[in-house]
Amino acid sequence: MESFKLNRELARLALLQRTELATSIQKKVRKFFGRFLFSKIFSKYILNVNKISEDYYKIMHLEYQTIKNFLDSNQNILSIGAGIGGLEVIINNNHIGTKFTFIERDFISKKIKYGWDNKNEEAYNKLDLLENFLISNNIKKTNFNIINFDKSSLPDKKFNLVTSLYSLDFHYDFEIYRSYLSKVSDDNTIIIFDTIRSDFFRDIFEDVSVIKVDNDTLHKSKRIACRKFKN
Repeated sequence: MESFKLNRELARLALLQRTELATSIQKKVRKFFGRFLFSKIFSKYILNVNKISEDYYKIMHLEYQTIKNFLDSNQNILSIGAGIGGLEVIINNNHIGTKFTFIERDFISKKIKYGWDNKNEEAYNKLDLLENFLISNNIKKTNFNIINFDKSSLPDKKFNLVTSLYSLDFHYDFEIYRSYLSKVSDDNTIIIFDTIRSDFFRDIFEDVSVIKVDNDTLHKSKRIACRKFKN
């Protein structure tokens, strides 16, 4: 069975980022003690690293299937809120010459709100662990760049593809990145993200396609692929 290379720290971070990786026991513990205690204490000890590695790979492979028609070799891809980068590892394994830029925040919030935040004040990542994961899973260091949203300037270059699954316009408002994305995209750049208001973006982009419908999340969402900002 295919899986990622994860150490214990990475497995814990993946679990905190992707609640669907939690076992029934972990879900009961989280419900009983609350998300804060689960994140700080119990998630450190109730871990099956191998199972999380296999299950995380399955989830990321399914995510890859939803966007693979927009992928090609030698692309420059911008990933916003990518977690530990499982999707990007699978892309790297299947598409030669891909370059990745990650925009992330380097802390774990005490509590994540599963809804809309127009200030982008939340995060669930550690950038040293993200780099460790990418290198351990065979993405060359020369093929990726990690940008700390709070400390570094955002890169000023064009991208072929932008991905932000369950992050941009799902946890925080699209407007935070709207002007920046307009600046780093051209008429052929594809921007893929999940949203609870897909029709809203038909007034922003020339082309909007729904590529996935998710009725199982707390806030029912659609994954859309958008191209060409309207003037």
